[in-house]
Amino acid sequence: MPSRLTIIGSYVSPYVRKVLACVALKGLDYEIDPITAFYGNEEFERLSPLRRIPVLVEGDLALSDSSVICAYLDEAWPERPLLPADVRDRARARWFEEYADTRLGDVFIWGLFYPKIVHPIIWGEPGDGARIERTLAEDVPREMDYLESQLPKEGFLFGGEIGLADIALASFFRNAAYAGFEPDPERWPRVSAYVDRALAHDCFARFLPYEDVQRSTDPKARRAALLAAGAPLTAETLGTREPRKGVMRL
Repeated sequence: MPSRLTIIGSYVSPYVRKVLACVALKGLDYEIDPITAFYGNEEFERLSPLRRIPVLVEGDLALSDSSVICAYLDEAWPERPLLPADVRDRARARWFEEYADTRLGDVFIWGLFYPKIVHPIIWGEPGDGARIERTLAEDVPREMDYLESQLPKEGFLFGGEIGLADIALASFFRNAAYAGFEPDPERWPRVSAYVDRALAHDCFARFLPYEDVQRSTDPKARRAALLAAGAPLTAETLGTREPRKGVMRL
């Protein structure tokens, strides 16, 4: 067992949530600096050159992509595998992770959660309403139809145990729910039941109280509130008082 892993990134981020769920499945100890990428200082940018979260720090190793981090966790602590044993299933699992991180990230985060929730809070101005409407009218139904054709009626993608592919997919649906979207159980019954099963799993559910605190508390009081809730925070933060824009996307 290593000394505590350090994770930099907000509990509410789907990419941080994905890494934390894998950390939980592996039974690893962690501490967290729960900042959003917009509030990272120069040291944060040194660790994450694209100014994105999560960042994993273990000793002198710093990794700043959720897929890279999860692959590292699986190779460094293989006792509870995140990927299925069959080589073809592993390839499909990697596809679903990539699909989630790219397409669901674009639809649910940049098309819905960011313009509806994040942009107004951080920049003090309305988000892109046209993008939200287009997302709900066109993008979301397309992806729900695809997932309805792919997801199992019971259990998880590769059997009875949750794995990385399930974690990657389900993580985005919590942010979608925060922005007001949940899959219609009559139109997309498999998606709806699958998301409910996945998000009810302990690897997600154990972190929900911290998400609730982070979402409901003024940023200036957030660290104190998370500490009071029992979150294992780092002694120091890489956060700043003023936000700055990222290098790849606003």
